[in-house]
Amino acid sequence: MNAWLMLTAAGLLEIVWAIALKHTGGWTRLVPSAIGIASALASFLLLAAALKSLPVGTAYAVWVGIGALGVAIVGIVALGESAAPLRILCLTLIVGGVIGLKLLEA
Repeated sequence: MNAWLMLTAAGLLEIVWAIALKHTGGWTRLVPSAIGIASALASFLLLAAALKSLPVGTAYAVWVGIGALGVAIVGIVALGESAAPLRILCLTLIVGGVIGLKLLEA
């Protein structure tokens, strides 16, 4: 599998585990806890595999960027979190940074 594809999948799984953690009830709810742990492990494994051929700084920044943006979008769309203009601007800056890093490594 391509390193960028693995990194993207790792970032998407980061969204899953972060949202799952919100629903664990402090690790008292089995299903969200299991989903959170399993998706975090899979995310870390994919990140580690991608790091075999990508620079660590770039890969980590992209992984975190995908996760942060994805969790923020889920928070806005599904959890009723704020979509204030400045928050959207900051999220847009994250997207720009992730795209810039990808272009620099291409």
